Amino acid sequence: MIRLSTFAILFFWFVSFTQNKQIIYGFSEIPQSLLVNPGGKVKNKGYVGFPLLSHIHVNAGTSGSTLYDVFANDGVNFNTKLQSAAYSMSDNDFITLNEQLEVFSGGFAFGSSYDKNEYLSFGIYQELDLINYFPKDYAILAIEGNQNNINRVFDLSDLNASFEVVSVFHVGYNKKVNSKLSYGVRGKIYSSIMNVNSTRNRGQFVTVPGKNNIYDHVFNLDLAVRTSGVQSFVDEDSSDERLKKITNRVLLGGNLGLGFDIGFSYNITDQWYLDGSLLDIGFIHHTKDVESYEVKGDYVFEGINPIFPELEDEQTADDYWSEIEEDFEELFNADTISTNYTTWRPIKLNTSINYAFGKQKEKDCNCIKEDVGYINRIGVQLYAINRPKRPQVALTTYYYRRLFKGLRLKGTYTIDSFSFYNIGLGASFHIGGMNFYAMADNFFQYQNIYNAEGVSLQLGFNYILN
Repeated sequence: MIRLSTFAILFFWFVSFTQNKQIIYGFSEIPQSLLVNPGGKVKNKGYVGFPLLSHIHVNAGTSGSTLYDVFANDGVNFNTKLQSAAYSMSDNDFITLNEQLEVFSGGFAFGSSYDKNEYLSFGIYQELDLINYFPKDYAILAIEGNQNNINRVFDLSDLNASFEVVSVFHVGYNKKVNSKLSYGVRGKIYSSIMNVNSTRNRGQFVTVPGKNNIYDHVFNLDLAVRTSGVQSFVDEDSSDERLKKITNRVLLGGNLGLGFDIGFSYNITDQWYLDGSLLDIGFIHHTKDVESYEVKGDYVFEGINPIFPELEDEQTADDYWSEIEEDFEELFNADTISTNYTTWRPIKLNTSINYAFGKQKEKDCNCIKEDVGYINRIGVQLYAINRPKRPQVALTTYYYRRLFKGLRLKGTYTIDSFSFYNIGLGASFHIGGMNFYAMADNFFQYQNIYNAEGVSLQLGFNYILN
């Protein structure tokens, strides 16, 4: 029977998230597009985001099997499907989880010239980020056990995961140098609310014929889990106290770090332009509420003697089993240390080449309306994010259309680690100064959400000065 631990590993795997924001990137009518390119084009004189509603971002996806692969009512035995799902994935398959909630934001244009060609934006947002590579050898060991895998070496470095919740205080500066070039930079202060990471694991496990018993279980271990902001939160009994701790850490009371974003936009011609950005070039230094756990060394566990030994006069059967349990726990006793450590933020790259076309014409004559720019745009965007094993990459093509003064649409087609047919759509609505935007992708997979490799949602409300 497949063990519960295997089910837990795989179930967690099937619900995952990614960070790519291909729809909002370059959507310059939306102020939050400056968060993915601080040097992007600015289309407003100022804005104020509605607190907690100006930017809500959630993505979900999987690079391996889906929930449907395991839970589909197709007559196949559940254990068989769970086992097939585990074997179909590799240790390079991964899940990522990313969520962002903007607490508040704003921005305004300034400068000495009439055009106000400088722009300052600012705000606070909360972000959750997780990556976990599929622990292939751990899953196989949980499914098959070691009896059928004598002399097989299991790679314990498959355990590779990182989880962090942070709040980010940021200020961005955008400069329109001339009609061709704009650039920008955004400074960030990170306040880590909670961090757990285990990304530098090494080791092996193998079962071999024993000398003093049937089998010897041989371990070569170099495993570590580093945490900050976790232990005091777990130890706290009161929900009110936990909430106070979270609030304090959100407001720069957590482990602090620094970072920055850079970006640019350059018009090659009147219709062709190139842009790009690097985000989250930074670090967090963990010094508060730090607890790490390490297991290092070579160990041999001879297992349980299948022949029950003769007990001494004062030893009971419970004493015998307790002694075995104590020996096992002592063998793998984890060292608890409180050493400061530093984590680096996952650097993200965005770049795109774009072509604008189509001037709107008057109905009564063949003359062009007052120049408000091109109403159509197509382009190709490359996205990449640095991860512990290797970068994750996505390639997007898109079509943008300004239908009329109050509505802009953007459709995307993306190829990434999760899907080769990701279709997305975003819309930005403008009524007076009010702006509402909504975006989603992987529309073709909504007919069976449990079989979807990815689902992404973004929405927000702003008041914009045009």
